[in-house]
Amino acid sequence: MKIVVVDGHTLNPGDLSWEGIGALGDCTVYARSTAEEVIERCAGAEVVLTNKVVFSDEVMAALPALRYLGVTATGYNVVDAQAAARRGIVVTNTPSYGTASVAQFVFAQLLQWAQPVTYYDQTVKARRWSQSEDFCYYDHNMLELAGKTLGVIGYGEIGRQVASIALAFGMTVLVHTRTPPETVQENVRCVTLDELASNSDVISLHCPLTETNTRFIDKAFLARMKPDAYLINTGRGPLIDEAALFDALTTGTIAGAALDVLTVEPPSKDNPLFSLANCTITPHIAWATQDARQRLMDIAVGNLQKFLAGEPVNCV
Repeated sequence: MKIVVVDGHTLNPGDLSWEGIGALGDCTVYARSTAEEVIERCAGAEVVLTNKVVFSDEVMAALPALRYLGVTATGYNVVDAQAAARRGIVVTNTPSYGTASVAQFVFAQLLQWAQPVTYYDQTVKARRWSQSEDFCYYDHNMLELAGKTLGVIGYGEIGRQVASIALAFGMTVLVHTRTPPETVQENVRCVTLDELASNSDVISLHCPLTETNTRFIDKAFLARMKPDAYLINTGRGPLIDEAALFDALTTGTIAGAALDVLTVEPPSKDNPLFSLANCTITPHIAWATQDARQRLMDIAVGNLQKFLAGEPVNCV
């Protein structure tokens, strides 16, 4: 059986092993593949693993041997799932691998804003403390999280984990989700989107990207936020209208933002958000701890094993 991994570098830049996949067939791993290379590289393959390479109906039509598409991510918008179903191609994703890592990253962003360790480290190493007339200095606002309100939009596994950590910090947690949950954690309250926007000191996005919520963080939403509020996005870039966010950050409509995802990835070098001191941007890495990537690999192997045994799991 021919197996092709079309873009393996992001999952495994060299610190993991493909042996689990390789044991299941004749496996070829490509670090990256362009849209023009995909059909040639996957010709004759029954199994293909993809992370960000798109598999449209047209691409699948050119690959008649294809029986299985494994998406090495939780989101599977890179595959036309309906077209795959019509063609009898099983599509799986890899859920839950990054819950702890993403939630941890949210608080790395939040703590860096609340108590800017990097800023003070840089000023100390620039000899400012050595030249200080006092035993300490603090000229950058610092915040205590206890008593602040965190708004969580999206209440899946990651949203719940973020809420749990916030509660441990003594924060109040408000949640908005499109599907009312059967249960919520103790001391967590479900509210409308308007109530969450106007009452949260920090808002963290954990909802999947859909046609209906694209750019829902727009000018009107940002205007409802507190002027000293902070926005965190480790979900999907297109949830935010970046032009509206730029205006909100430059006019003081909100205090700051931390973005691990952008609408276009990789972004243009001229992205206006790059010029803002009150907007930190990281390169879509919240998920990418070695622990999380190893879990992702293990799930991907397990998905393929189950498919070959005639018992597919994590199907989309």
